[in-house]
Amino acid sequence: MLKPLPKIGILGSGSGSNFAAIARAIAETRLHAEIALVLSDNPEAGILQKARALNIAAEALPKSKFRTKLEPEIEALAAEKLMLAEVEWVVLAGYMRLIKAPLLERFPNRVINIHPSLLPSFPGLEAWTQALEAKATVTGCTVHWVDAGMDTGEIIAQAKVHVLESDTPASLHARIQVAEHTLYPATLERLLHPEI
Repeated sequence: MLKPLPKIGILGSGSGSNFAAIARAIAETRLHAEIALVLSDNPEAGILQKARALNIAAEALPKSKFRTKLEPEIEALAAEKLMLAEVEWVVLAGYMRLIKAPLLERFPNRVINIHPSLLPSFPGLEAWTQALEAKATVTGCTVHWVDAGMDTGEIIAQAKVHVLESDTPASLHARIQVAEHTLYPATLERLLHPEI
């Protein structure tokens, strides 16, 4: 009998390009998983539209009064929704808020993020701009476990992207995203199926 596919829940705040890369990897059987639910802290986020276009359950969370985190009761609601959807792994895809106790305790060692730099360099917002301002010659992206800090969790995998002299923040970010869209699904496959 075939083993059921692991169910993942995706949290995102923006356009959903990493969500789309994960969904594409699933469709092409490079990633053996099922996206059970997409949640966003932004009701206008493109990730919600992309998920609904693929007939994947997608919901906006209640509006938060904070910019960098959710109120504990909203995060507890998110955890509840993920549990109800039988999610086993929580995958952050352009999610712009810190994760705190309600989610970390419900999904211990099961919350994963991708960040657009070679951590520990350039944590936080607009890491590609930080790399350019620091005159870095190499940057990239990092898949890491999520803890309560900002991009401080243990590193799982990284991919390098060379910084070109001609790079603008937009051109560098675009190349980092290309690397993310390969690294993230491949790393998820390895984590979800360590036996392969």
